[in-house]
Amino acid sequence: MRTLTVDLAERSYPIHIGTDLLRQAQLFAPHIAGRKVAIVTNTTVAPLYLEQLRAALHGYEVSEIILPDGEAYKNWETLNLIFDVLLGHACDRKTVLFALGGGVVGDMTGFAAASYMRGVPFVQVPTTLLAQVDSSVGGKTAINHPLGKNMVGAFYQPQLVVCDLATLRSLPAREVSAGLAEIIKYGPIADADFFVWLENHIEALRQLEESAVAYAVERSCAIKAEVVGQDEKESGLRAILNFGHTFGHAIEAGMGYGQWLHGEAVAVGMLMAADLSVRLGLMPAQFTARLQALIEKAGLPSQVPAMDLDEFFAHMAVDKKAEAGQIKFVLIAQLGQAVIRTAPQELVAQSIAAYMAKPE
Repeated sequence: MRTLTVDLAERSYPIHIGTDLLRQAQLFAPHIAGRKVAIVTNTTVAPLYLEQLRAALHGYEVSEIILPDGEAYKNWETLNLIFDVLLGHACDRKTVLFALGGGVVGDMTGFAAASYMRGVPFVQVPTTLLAQVDSSVGGKTAINHPLGKNMVGAFYQPQLVVCDLATLRSLPAREVSAGLAEIIKYGPIADADFFVWLENHIEALRQLEESAVAYAVERSCAIKAEVVGQDEKESGLRAILNFGHTFGHAIEAGMGYGQWLHGEAVAVGMLMAADLSVRLGLMPAQFTARLQALIEKAGLPSQVPAMDLDEFFAHMAVDKKAEAGQIKFVLIAQLGQAVIRTAPQELVAQSIAAYMAKPE
Protein backbone atom coordinates (compact mmCIF):
# COMPACT_ATOMS: atom_id res chain seq x y z
CA MET A 1 0.00 0.00 0.00
CA ARG A 2 1.18 3.51 -0.83
CA THR A 3 -0.10 6.55 1.07
CA LEU A 4 -0.19 10.14 -0.13
CA THR A 5 -1.37 13.18 1.80
CA VAL A 6 -3.54 16.06 0.68
CA ASP A 7 -1.93 18.86 2.66
CA LEU A 8 -4.61 21.25 3.89
CA ALA A 9 -3.32 22.04 7.39
CA GLU A 10 -5.85 20.81 9.98
CA ARG A 11 -8.04 19.38 7.20
CA SER A 12 -5.29 17.26 5.65
CA TYR A 13 -6.15 13.64 4.87
CA PRO A 14 -4.51 10.49 3.52
CA ILE A 15 -5.04 8.72 0.21
CA HIS A 16 -4.33 4.99 0.51
CA ILE A 17 -3.63 3.16 -2.77
CA GLY A 18 -3.28 -0.61 -2.95
CA THR A 19 -4.94 -3.96 -3.62
CA ASP A 20 -7.63 -5.55 -1.41
CA LEU A 21 -7.90 -2.56 0.92
CA LEU A 22 -11.69 -2.68 1.19
CA ARG A 23 -11.66 -5.32 3.92
CA GLN A 24 -9.03 -3.63 6.08
CA ALA A 25 -10.95 -2.29 9.04
CA GLN A 26 -7.86 -0.63 10.52
CA LEU A 27 -7.85 1.89 7.65
CA PHE A 28 -11.34 3.12 8.46
CA ALA A 29 -11.63 2.88 12.26
CA PRO A 30 -9.45 5.93 13.10
CA HIS A 31 -11.82 8.14 11.11
CA ILE A 32 -15.05 7.08 12.86
CA ALA A 33 -15.83 8.92 16.11
CA GLY A 34 -19.39 7.73 16.73
CA ARG A 35 -21.32 4.46 16.48
CA LYS A 36 -23.25 5.10 13.27
CA VAL A 37 -22.08 4.97 9.68
CA ALA A 38 -23.98 5.17 6.40
CA ILE A 39 -22.79 3.57 3.17
CA VAL A 40 -23.96 5.33 0.02
CA THR A 41 -23.60 3.24 -3.12
CA ASN A 42 -25.60 2.36 -6.24
CA THR A 43 -27.41 -0.57 -7.80
CA THR A 44 -24.35 -1.62 -9.82
CA VAL A 45 -21.70 -1.44 -7.10
CA ALA A 46 -23.77 -2.71 -4.15
CA PRO A 47 -23.88 -6.38 -5.26
CA LEU A 48 -20.11 -6.34 -5.86
CA TYR A 49 -18.59 -4.56 -2.87
CA LEU A 50 -21.18 -3.54 -0.27
CA GLU A 51 -20.71 -6.66 1.87
CA GLN A 52 -16.92 -6.26 1.85
CA LEU A 53 -17.19 -2.74 3.22
CA ARG A 54 -19.88 -3.76 5.72
CA ALA A 55 -17.52 -6.44 7.02
CA ALA A 56 -14.80 -3.84 7.53
CA LEU A 57 -17.31 -1.72 9.47
CA HIS A 58 -18.33 -4.58 11.78
CA GLY A 59 -19.33 -3.29 15.19
CA TYR A 60 -20.88 -0.07 13.91
CA GLU A 61 -24.56 0.60 13.25
CA VAL A 62 -24.60 0.61 9.44
CA SER A 63 -27.27 2.22 7.25
CA GLU A 64 -27.31 1.38 3.54
CA ILE A 65 -28.36 3.85 0.85
CA ILE A 66 -28.50 2.30 -2.61
CA LEU A 67 -29.04 4.86 -5.36
CA PRO A 68 -29.92 4.35 -9.02
CA ASP A 69 -26.82 4.22 -11.22
CA GLY A 70 -25.87 6.91 -13.72
CA GLU A 71 -25.12 10.57 -14.36
CA ALA A 72 -28.80 11.15 -15.15
CA TYR A 73 -29.58 10.61 -11.44
CA LYS A 74 -27.09 13.16 -10.13
CA ASN A 75 -29.86 15.54 -9.09
CA TRP A 76 -31.93 16.92 -6.20
CA GLU A 77 -34.39 14.02 -6.21
CA THR A 78 -31.66 11.41 -5.76
CA LEU A 79 -29.81 13.56 -3.22
CA ASN A 80 -32.94 13.62 -1.08
CA LEU A 81 -32.95 9.82 -0.97
CA ILE A 82 -29.74 10.11 1.07
CA PHE A 83 -31.26 12.65 3.46
CA ASP A 84 -34.41 10.50 3.83
CA VAL A 85 -32.37 7.58 5.19
CA LEU A 86 -30.11 9.75 7.38
CA LEU A 87 -33.11 11.42 9.00
CA GLY A 88 -35.12 8.21 9.17
CA HIS A 89 -32.30 6.47 11.04
CA ALA A 90 -31.69 9.45 13.36
CA CYS A 91 -28.12 9.86 12.13
CA ASP A 92 -26.24 12.45 14.15
CA ARG A 93 -23.26 14.73 13.56
CA LYS A 94 -20.78 11.96 14.30
CA THR A 95 -22.26 9.70 11.63
CA VAL A 96 -19.69 9.05 8.89
CA LEU A 97 -20.91 8.72 5.32
CA PHE A 98 -19.01 6.30 3.07
CA ALA A 99 -19.10 6.94 -0.67
CA LEU A 100 -18.74 3.49 -2.27
CA GLY A 101 -18.81 3.86 -6.04
CA GLY A 102 -17.76 6.07 -8.91
CA GLY A 103 -17.73 9.80 -9.41
CA VAL A 104 -21.49 10.29 -9.21
CA VAL A 105 -21.76 8.47 -5.88
CA GLY A 106 -18.72 10.34 -4.54
CA ASP A 107 -19.95 13.76 -5.60
CA MET A 108 -23.43 13.22 -4.21
CA THR A 109 -22.28 11.66 -0.94
CA GLY A 110 -19.84 14.53 -0.40
CA PHE A 111 -22.55 17.11 -1.05
CA ALA A 112 -24.91 15.28 1.30
CA ALA A 113 -22.18 15.20 3.97
CA ALA A 114 -21.50 18.91 3.52
CA SER A 115 -25.20 19.70 3.90
CA TYR A 116 -26.58 17.25 6.49
CA MET A 117 -26.68 18.99 9.88
CA ARG A 118 -24.40 21.58 8.24
CA GLY A 119 -21.60 19.07 7.89
CA VAL A 120 -20.81 15.49 8.85
CA PRO A 121 -17.63 13.52 8.06
CA PHE A 122 -17.34 11.37 4.96
CA VAL A 123 -14.92 8.87 3.45
CA GLN A 124 -14.30 8.27 -0.24
CA VAL A 125 -14.05 4.64 -1.36
CA PRO A 126 -13.87 5.04 -5.15
CA THR A 127 -14.46 1.91 -7.23
CA THR A 128 -13.90 3.30 -10.74
CA LEU A 129 -10.64 4.36 -12.30
CA LEU A 130 -11.98 7.85 -12.99
CA ALA A 131 -13.03 8.34 -9.38
CA GLN A 132 -9.73 7.00 -8.02
CA VAL A 133 -7.57 9.36 -10.06
CA ASP A 134 -9.78 12.44 -10.02
CA SER A 135 -13.17 12.97 -8.43
CA SER A 136 -12.51 11.31 -5.06
CA VAL A 137 -9.60 13.66 -4.29
CA GLY A 138 -9.93 17.37 -3.62
CA GLY A 139 -13.30 17.89 -2.00
CA LYS A 140 -15.40 18.97 -4.98
CA THR A 141 -18.97 17.85 -4.33
CA ALA A 142 -22.00 18.63 -6.46
CA ILE A 143 -25.14 17.67 -8.29
CA ASN A 144 -26.08 18.62 -11.84
CA HIS A 145 -28.65 21.20 -12.92
CA PRO A 146 -30.39 20.91 -16.31
CA LEU A 147 -28.56 24.08 -17.37
CA GLY A 148 -25.09 23.03 -16.23
CA LYS A 149 -23.02 20.16 -14.84
CA ASN A 150 -21.88 20.33 -11.19
CA MET A 151 -23.33 23.82 -10.77
CA VAL A 152 -24.86 23.15 -7.33
CA GLY A 153 -22.43 21.93 -4.69
CA ALA A 154 -19.73 22.73 -2.17
CA PHE A 155 -16.02 22.35 -1.49
CA TYR A 156 -15.98 19.79 1.32
CA GLN A 157 -12.99 17.56 2.00
CA PRO A 158 -13.24 13.88 2.94
CA GLN A 159 -11.57 12.41 6.02
CA LEU A 160 -9.92 9.69 3.97
CA VAL A 161 -9.66 8.26 0.45
CA VAL A 162 -9.17 4.52 -0.02
CA CYS A 163 -8.36 3.42 -3.59
CA ASP A 164 -8.68 -0.35 -3.73
CA LEU A 165 -7.21 -1.30 -7.10
CA ALA A 166 -8.93 -4.71 -6.92
CA THR A 167 -12.30 -3.04 -7.53
CA LEU A 168 -11.15 -2.00 -11.00
CA ARG A 169 -11.23 -5.63 -12.17
CA SER A 170 -15.01 -5.55 -12.36
CA LEU A 171 -15.13 -2.47 -14.60
CA PRO A 172 -16.36 -2.77 -18.19
CA ALA A 173 -13.72 -1.81 -20.75
CA ARG A 174 -15.62 1.38 -21.56
CA GLU A 175 -15.38 2.53 -17.92
CA VAL A 176 -11.65 1.78 -17.85
CA SER A 177 -11.17 3.93 -20.95
CA ALA A 178 -13.23 6.74 -19.40
CA GLY A 179 -10.92 6.72 -16.39
CA LEU A 180 -7.87 6.83 -18.64
CA ALA A 181 -9.09 10.19 -19.98
CA GLU A 182 -8.66 11.76 -16.54
CA ILE A 183 -5.22 10.14 -16.21
CA ILE A 184 -4.14 11.42 -19.63
CA LYS A 185 -4.98 15.03 -18.70
CA TYR A 186 -2.29 15.13 -16.01
CA GLY A 187 0.50 14.82 -18.57
CA PRO A 188 -0.20 17.94 -20.65
CA ILE A 189 -1.03 20.12 -17.64
CA ALA A 190 1.69 19.09 -15.18
CA ASP A 191 4.14 16.35 -16.17
CA ALA A 192 5.65 15.94 -19.64
CA ASP A 193 7.52 12.78 -18.57
CA PHE A 194 4.25 11.21 -17.39
CA PHE A 195 2.72 11.97 -20.81
CA VAL A 196 5.56 10.04 -22.48
CA TRP A 197 5.14 7.21 -19.94
CA LEU A 198 1.44 7.03 -20.83
CA GLU A 199 2.24 6.82 -24.53
CA ASN A 200 4.45 3.80 -23.74
CA HIS A 201 2.11 2.08 -21.29
CA ILE A 202 -1.43 2.83 -22.50
CA GLU A 203 -2.11 -0.75 -23.58
CA ALA A 204 -0.93 -2.09 -20.21
CA LEU A 205 -3.34 0.33 -18.53
CA ARG A 206 -6.24 -0.79 -20.73
CA GLN A 207 -5.47 -4.36 -19.69
CA LEU A 208 -5.34 -3.27 -16.02
CA GLU A 209 -1.81 -4.59 -15.50
CA GLU A 210 -1.36 -4.08 -11.78
CA SER A 211 2.02 -2.35 -11.67
CA ALA A 212 1.09 0.08 -14.46
CA VAL A 213 -2.27 0.91 -12.89
CA ALA A 214 -0.73 1.37 -9.44
CA TYR A 215 1.82 3.84 -10.82
CA ALA A 216 -0.74 5.75 -12.91
CA VAL A 217 -3.17 6.09 -9.99
CA GLU A 218 -0.43 7.15 -7.60
CA ARG A 219 1.07 9.72 -10.01
CA SER A 220 -2.35 11.14 -10.87
CA CYS A 221 -3.33 11.45 -7.20
CA ALA A 222 0.06 13.00 -6.35
CA ILE A 223 -0.36 15.71 -9.00
CA LYS A 224 -3.92 16.44 -7.92
CA ALA A 225 -3.01 16.47 -4.22
CA GLU A 226 -0.21 18.96 -4.88
CA VAL A 227 -2.48 21.28 -6.87
CA VAL A 228 -5.34 21.08 -4.33
CA GLY A 229 -2.90 21.73 -1.49
CA GLN A 230 -1.95 25.02 -3.16
CA ASP A 231 -5.44 26.08 -4.27
CA GLU A 232 -8.25 24.25 -2.50
CA LYS A 233 -11.17 26.33 -3.80
CA GLU A 234 -10.09 26.86 -7.39
CA SER A 235 -9.27 30.55 -7.15
CA GLY A 236 -6.40 30.09 -9.60
CA LEU A 237 -4.05 27.15 -10.10
CA ARG A 238 -6.60 24.40 -9.44
CA ALA A 239 -8.52 25.35 -12.58
CA ILE A 240 -5.81 23.65 -14.66
CA LEU A 241 -7.29 20.32 -13.53
CA ASN A 242 -10.24 21.18 -15.78
CA PHE A 243 -8.23 20.73 -18.98
CA GLY A 244 -10.81 19.63 -21.57
CA HIS A 245 -13.69 20.04 -19.15
CA THR A 246 -15.14 23.33 -20.43
CA PHE A 247 -15.73 21.66 -23.78
CA GLY A 248 -16.45 18.29 -22.18
CA HIS A 249 -19.19 19.53 -19.88
CA ALA A 250 -20.85 21.24 -22.86
CA ILE A 251 -20.73 17.93 -24.73
CA GLU A 252 -22.36 16.12 -21.79
CA ALA A 253 -25.07 18.74 -21.39
CA GLY A 254 -25.74 18.99 -25.13
CA MET A 255 -26.03 15.24 -25.64
CA GLY A 256 -28.02 14.70 -22.45
CA TYR A 257 -26.39 13.51 -19.23
CA GLY A 258 -25.63 9.82 -19.35
CA GLN A 259 -25.40 9.44 -23.12
CA TRP A 260 -21.61 9.59 -22.91
CA LEU A 261 -19.47 8.82 -19.91
CA HIS A 262 -17.75 11.83 -18.37
CA GLY A 263 -14.30 10.63 -19.44
CA GLU A 264 -15.46 10.20 -23.04
CA ALA A 265 -16.66 13.79 -23.19
CA VAL A 266 -13.45 15.02 -21.53
CA ALA A 267 -11.37 13.12 -24.10
CA VAL A 268 -12.87 15.05 -27.00
CA GLY A 269 -12.84 18.21 -24.88
CA MET A 270 -9.08 17.84 -24.42
CA LEU A 271 -8.65 17.58 -28.19
CA MET A 272 -10.69 20.75 -28.69
CA ALA A 273 -8.62 22.54 -26.03
CA ALA A 274 -5.39 21.27 -27.57
CA ASP A 275 -6.53 22.42 -31.00
CA LEU A 276 -7.35 25.85 -29.58
CA SER A 277 -3.87 25.96 -28.02
CA VAL A 278 -2.42 25.41 -31.50
CA ARG A 279 -4.68 28.01 -33.12
CA LEU A 280 -3.56 30.56 -30.51
CA GLY A 281 0.08 29.82 -31.31
CA LEU A 282 0.86 28.25 -27.94
CA MET A 283 1.65 24.74 -29.17
CA PRO A 284 2.88 23.09 -32.38
CA ALA A 285 0.39 21.13 -34.46
CA GLN A 286 2.07 17.79 -33.71
CA PHE A 287 0.87 18.09 -30.10
CA THR A 288 -2.74 17.51 -31.12
CA ALA A 289 -1.68 14.56 -33.26
CA ARG A 290 0.14 12.95 -30.29
CA LEU A 291 -2.77 13.60 -27.96
CA GLN A 292 -5.30 12.23 -30.43
CA ALA A 293 -3.22 9.09 -30.97
CA LEU A 294 -3.01 8.51 -27.21
CA ILE A 295 -6.74 9.12 -26.72
CA GLU A 296 -7.66 6.70 -29.50
CA LYS A 297 -5.25 4.05 -28.16
CA ALA A 298 -7.00 4.44 -24.81
CA GLY A 299 -10.25 3.37 -26.48
CA LEU A 300 -11.78 6.83 -26.30
CA PRO A 301 -13.68 8.80 -28.96
CA SER A 302 -11.96 11.60 -30.85
CA GLN A 303 -15.10 13.13 -32.36
CA VAL A 304 -18.56 14.09 -31.12
CA PRO A 305 -21.83 13.80 -33.03
CA ALA A 306 -23.11 16.92 -34.77
CA MET A 307 -24.47 19.47 -32.28
CA ASP A 308 -25.89 22.95 -32.60
CA LEU A 309 -23.00 25.40 -32.19
CA ASP A 310 -25.07 28.12 -30.51
CA GLU A 311 -26.33 25.59 -27.98
CA PHE A 312 -22.75 24.39 -27.43
CA PHE A 313 -21.60 27.94 -26.63
CA ALA A 314 -24.60 28.43 -24.34
CA HIS A 315 -23.57 25.39 -22.32
CA MET A 316 -19.97 26.63 -22.12
CA ALA A 317 -21.16 30.02 -20.90
CA VAL A 318 -22.32 28.50 -17.59
CA ASP A 319 -18.87 26.99 -16.99
CA LYS A 320 -17.64 27.81 -13.49
CA LYS A 321 -14.47 29.47 -14.83
CA ALA A 322 -16.52 32.00 -16.82
CA GLU A 323 -16.29 35.58 -15.55
CA ALA A 324 -18.51 38.47 -16.66
CA GLY A 325 -19.71 36.39 -19.60
CA GLN A 326 -16.16 35.61 -20.74
CA ILE A 327 -15.42 31.92 -21.17
CA LYS A 328 -11.99 30.90 -19.92
CA PHE A 329 -10.19 27.86 -21.26
CA VAL A 330 -7.46 25.66 -19.84
CA LEU A 331 -4.85 25.61 -22.61
CA ILE A 332 -1.40 24.08 -22.97
CA ALA A 333 1.56 26.48 -23.20
CA GLN A 334 4.12 23.67 -23.36
CA LEU A 335 3.89 19.99 -22.64
CA GLY A 336 3.54 19.80 -18.86
CA GLN A 337 2.38 23.38 -18.37
CA ALA A 338 -1.16 24.74 -18.57
CA VAL A 339 -2.44 28.31 -18.75
CA ILE A 340 -5.92 29.78 -18.42
CA ARG A 341 -6.98 32.16 -21.19
CA THR A 342 -9.92 33.62 -23.03
CA ALA A 343 -10.04 33.14 -26.81
CA PRO A 344 -11.79 34.71 -29.82
CA GLN A 345 -15.13 33.02 -30.43
CA GLU A 346 -14.33 32.31 -34.07
CA LEU A 347 -11.22 30.33 -33.10
CA VAL A 348 -13.14 28.44 -30.44
CA ALA A 349 -15.81 27.59 -33.04
CA GLN A 350 -13.11 26.27 -35.38
CA SER A 351 -11.68 24.06 -32.64
CA ILE A 352 -15.12 22.66 -31.85
CA ALA A 353 -15.85 22.01 -35.53
CA ALA A 354 -12.51 20.21 -35.94
CA TYR A 355 -13.72 17.40 -33.64
CA MET A 356 -17.44 17.39 -34.42
CA ALA A 357 -19.10 15.24 -37.04
CA LYS A 358 -20.70 17.10 -39.90
CA PRO A 359 -24.52 17.23 -39.89
CA GLU A 360 -26.07 14.71 -42.25
